[in-house]
Amino acid sequence: MKKKWQRDMIQLLGIMFGSMLMGIAYSWFLAPYKIVPGGVGGLSQILFHIFNIPMGISMLIFNIPLFVISFIFMGSRFGTRSIYGMLMVSVFTDLVNFANLQKMGMIKDLSPFTFLYDGERILSILGPTDIYLSAIAGSVLLGLGLGIIFRFKGSTAGTDIPVALIKKNTGLSIGTGYWIVETLIILTVGLVFKDVKIIIWGYVNLFISAKMTDLASEGLPFVKGVYVISTKYSEIKEAIYKDIHRGVTLLKATGGYTGNEQNIIFCVMNKRQVSVMRDLVKDIDPKAFMILTDVHDVMGYGFKSRELDLSSPD
Repeated sequence: MKKKWQRDMIQLLGIMFGSMLMGIAYSWFLAPYKIVPGGVGGLSQILFHIFNIPMGISMLIFNIPLFVISFIFMGSRFGTRSIYGMLMVSVFTDLVNFANLQKMGMIKDLSPFTFLYDGERILSILGPTDIYLSAIAGSVLLGLGLGIIFRFKGSTAGTDIPVALIKKNTGLSIGTGYWIVETLIILTVGLVFKDVKIIIWGYVNLFISAKMTDLASEGLPFVKGVYVISTKYSEIKEAIYKDIHRGVTLLKATGGYTGNEQNIIFCVMNKRQVSVMRDLVKDIDPKAFMILTDVHDVMGYGFKSRELDLSSPD
């Protein structure tokens, strides 16, 4: 029980830290310039800029009906950690904006963070001349924060819910569902503000933040899959056992042109072992055909899995 409690506390603190990064991304970099990251955060900018409703409260306004819909049509698919993650992102988005930081006494003078943009007074860490840098920095922080939340088995729900409904009712893939939902949000915000640049920056933001989310949640890919086609497969196999200390799988295949049956060696190894593998194969059979491919995840002896288990005990 003590270990479980410690693990849960670490995960909740991790979700909180990721939420803080997302809040900083929204408040300091993206929202001031109406840069739409998609998702509920993108929709909340409409209420923020038109009705001056704080972004955190706007996120709750959009998320609560989505949670209700998910329980009606899908059951309790999203656990308490999703609710916790959603609340933390909403809280930090409003908590870390410059106006609130001044009220809390953490910032004495707002003038270094006050700028005029499109005739409006905005609060941002970077001025309008650095809007491109602001968009990139905000996208990186947004993706990093979301990836950390995923890493600690959390979620922010939001567009996960309509995507899940699309998959359930249409059979489309999750990836396609996300692109449909995020595109609709980016286009909606761009049309509301009547600015094509918002749409362009929305897709740039979506691309960068998605890559950073993968990087933070899964880490850099470090494993390669190797296929070797050679008549000397037996010698190569033994050399792999001896010099690289990796197991191999022999795949039965038939040459498309010759019609001859042959064995293909398949092996998974760390990146640093690839150069050893190249030399090994070249020395045994210079005519061998070798294919290298990235491997997303490996579960088994000798490898640490990069897969994220988002299932929650609640």
